[in-house]
Amino acid sequence: MTITPELTAQILRYHHAERWPVGTISSQLNVHRDTVMRVLTQAGVVPIVQAQRPSGVTPYLPFIEQTLKQFPNLTASRLYAMVVERGYGGRPDHFRHIIARHRPRPTAQAYLRLRTLPGEQCQCDWGHFGHIQIGQAKRPLMAFVMVLSWSRRIFLRFFLGAHMENFLRGHVQAFESWGSVPRVTLYDNLKSAVLERKGQAIRFNPTVLALCAHYRFEPRPVAPARGNEKGRVERSIRYIRDNFFAARSFSSLEDLNAQADAWVRGAASQRRCPEDTKMSVQEAYELELPQLMELPANPFDCDELRVVSAAKTPYVRFDLNDYSIPHTHVQRSLTVSANLSEVRILDGQQVLTTHRRCWDKGQQIEVQAHLEELVAHKRAARAHRDTDRLVHAIPQVQTLLTEAAKRGEPLRRTASQLQDLLDVHGRTQMTAAVADALKRGVPHPNAVRLALERQRQAQTPAPLGLALPAHVRERDIAVRPHNLDGYDQLIGGAHDDAND
Repeated sequence: MTITPELTAQILRYHHAERWPVGTISSQLNVHRDTVMRVLTQAGVVPIVQAQRPSGVTPYLPFIEQTLKQFPNLTASRLYAMVVERGYGGRPDHFRHIIARHRPRPTAQAYLRLRTLPGEQCQCDWGHFGHIQIGQAKRPLMAFVMVLSWSRRIFLRFFLGAHMENFLRGHVQAFESWGSVPRVTLYDNLKSAVLERKGQAIRFNPTVLALCAHYRFEPRPVAPARGNEKGRVERSIRYIRDNFFAARSFSSLEDLNAQADAWVRGAASQRRCPEDTKMSVQEAYELELPQLMELPANPFDCDELRVVSAAKTPYVRFDLNDYSIPHTHVQRSLTVSANLSEVRILDGQQVLTTHRRCWDKGQQIEVQAHLEELVAHKRAARAHRDTDRLVHAIPQVQTLLTEAAKRGEPLRRTASQLQDLLDVHGRTQMTAAVADALKRGVPHPNAVRLALERQRQAQTPAPLGLALPAHVRERDIAVRPHNLDGYDQLIGGAHDDAND
């Protein structure tokens, strides 16, 4: 720390003239005590340092150092509890400061600078950039980043999630963007690439191996906890956060990816190439392109395939939403094949329907024809069900419906009305009523209804004469009330006589 001549003069004056100790000068002038010591030493003065009181932790330092040497990652709180059991009575916060000074420091590691040949290697990784709200769904915003190790050319694509299909899409779109493929792709030990690892024994994800076989590149995971081995993509993600995504506004995922493509072709490609600062990244990329491998004739298939079960309703659930299917395929297992824009529903090799993909949550994406066909089927099924019940209960109904159809009567309404009459009057009466309607040559529900009414009237018993006792007859005699004005006149005459 460089101090002014005025501050140096003050330190010397307070020391010589006022006899202030080093600690008092440090606290009053707001400078570190080492600064005061340096000024006094340079002036040829040996400062007097007051003897410090022995610390209460001093007797326990050998035990503390031995324990930390054996267990370097032991927490200060656990070590404090161990020392308290041995008689230490100090405060835990002071003890933590002491442990911080005595804890062994890890040895600093030196790293070799990794150099690659043009077209030899690329590095890829995911970067998390928060979440994006689409309707009621809150989806993670993930950036797939792939970098050519020699030229530092970046490929950037944002996806709604880091699942396996998006991992594959990132590779395919990166290779198509470059028009070629590097020989080696460097991965972190993420589950999309490495399922299991024991030292050098690595079990790759079979889908990634199929991708590697299709594009003929070698997958190479870095050593566990060695992010420095793929530092190019790590620095690129940090560069994307600071120079592209910070304070960036966008209206949709498509808009964000369009801005990312423009930024990669523009500012990201015009920066200096770290391998040769005389060139830009774009110039280095143009030199590296001839060294890359050619693309295969067809891209790798990245569609999502899911086995779904259709319940009683004509919908299947996929990615938080319901998609309609024909009603003829309910209550069976189907297959969903989806890309970023559409969802196809298949029964074996047969494509049942195709929907636009919805990234919202809890929505019903429907084809209107599916619902109309179900409604029409339900109406026809109801008519057939009513007819079957009628014919099974009363065989003559079949003849009545046939004659009604010849006269142009609507069969569904006719069957429904006959079914309502059957539910009210029963099988026996309906059989006779239908036979009567057919005998009269009127095959109509109204003729059946009239026949049932005639049956009811014919079956109504005649009224019976009852001999009532005298007191009942007297109780039912009608009494005619008379005018009560005469009582008022009598009461009024009585009052006049009293006054006289």
